[in-house]
Amino acid sequence: MLYAVVDIETTGGFASGNGITEIAIIIHDGLKVIDRYETLINPIQEIPSHIEALTGISNEMVEFAPTFNLVAEKIYELLNDKIFVAHNVNFDFSFVRHQLALEGYQLQCKKLCTVRMSRKIIPGHRSYSLGKLCNDLNIQLNNRHRAGGDADATAILLTHLLNCDCDDHINTALNKFSKDHILPANLQKSEVEKLPLTTGVYYFKDQKGKVIYVGKAKNLRKRVCSHFTGNSTSRQRQNFLKEIHNIDYEECGTELMAFILEASEIKKLWPPFNRALKSFSQKYGLYYFEDQKGYLRLGIDKYKKQTTALYSFDTILEGHNLLRLLIKEHLLCEKLCFVQTNRNACTGHDEGQCAGACLNKESAASYNVRVKYALNQLKSMLPSYAVIDTGRNEDEQSCLLVEKGIFYGMGYISNHSDITKPEMLKTSLQPYQSNDYILHMISSYVERFPHKKISI
Repeated sequence: MLYAVVDIETTGGFASGNGITEIAIIIHDGLKVIDRYETLINPIQEIPSHIEALTGISNEMVEFAPTFNLVAEKIYELLNDKIFVAHNVNFDFSFVRHQLALEGYQLQCKKLCTVRMSRKIIPGHRSYSLGKLCNDLNIQLNNRHRAGGDADATAILLTHLLNCDCDDHINTALNKFSKDHILPANLQKSEVEKLPLTTGVYYFKDQKGKVIYVGKAKNLRKRVCSHFTGNSTSRQRQNFLKEIHNIDYEECGTELMAFILEASEIKKLWPPFNRALKSFSQKYGLYYFEDQKGYLRLGIDKYKKQTTALYSFDTILEGHNLLRLLIKEHLLCEKLCFVQTNRNACTGHDEGQCAGACLNKESAASYNVRVKYALNQLKSMLPSYAVIDTGRNEDEQSCLLVEKGIFYGMGYISNHSDITKPEMLKTSLQPYQSNDYILHMISSYVERFPHKKISI
């Protein structure tokens, strides 16, 4: 079994937008180094000043160095059919694989991360960065942040790990069924193994325990593992994987509950690696205001985030249908409700359905009484119901409560709970902030599964 210990220097932190400035490959047979290759590479782009300060590699140094296409074949021959080893292997592998792919070479080989293996085989160190680990193990590290120096030290570290691997961690990691090689360098495999195969919400956390990403899943372990597969070389993915240290989770009885919990947590925590949850809002709302003459005016308008709507709708037709119902039942003026816009009296006045508010024949005080009755009717039309579904186990059932058109909360109740009494339900439910996005999810769900809705 041959290992190819690799270290690279680059112009930046992600493969798709940066180039390699130096590469060192050390071939190790499991006992000793048997071959070595090292070269500067012209990345055909400027080396940022802060990178030059870190590595010492300047634009002048690589000006006459070979471009990657001239050394691609040599690099591929050295790496192909060997175990690709690096300290934080996914970083180096993403660059090398990307550059080789641009030249027509498809690198397919097993990977071994000396950061992950060090955590398993020699636990207890304060840091597993290459510099600090080498210092702890008395491994000589020359030319720090240069490919050759770092690769030489990593090769010595590999020898040390092979000699200390009494529990066969390395062979286990290289097993084709092991997912160890796909995991981020700072994430312990046990963090993934603790995840259940059930529905829920998961939280990726950084080294300080801060939540950096929230996601939902029908199968928590499978979904979490899917984050670590694929070959994306973007800056966001590289930074994302580097920051993951721990995983937490919360099981949910249903996928709907997972959707709601995810949306609530993202809004509360604002994790940096979540793309902002697309803010859902209904397209139209029913609003009211008092005009300069003292008349209360009802009208359908585009949804306004800064103003509370009396009712919200997906389509303007839904809004006008409800408004016309209120006009008919409470003898409201079509002009004052913006159904008609002409300057003459509304058609309802000619038909005896309007008392003449549009012509100032009816006082504002008299007209407003009927508007208030209409608003009270609207409140009574807002639904109150519970959504009862499966729980996390056989001894419970899940419950979501909507009260007068507002999402109250969700949780788990006994299979023998009295669902008709909302006050009793509330003692078992966790309150959540209601919004149109959550209400839309719930209403869409009960349209698909009406038998799970219990009116209260």
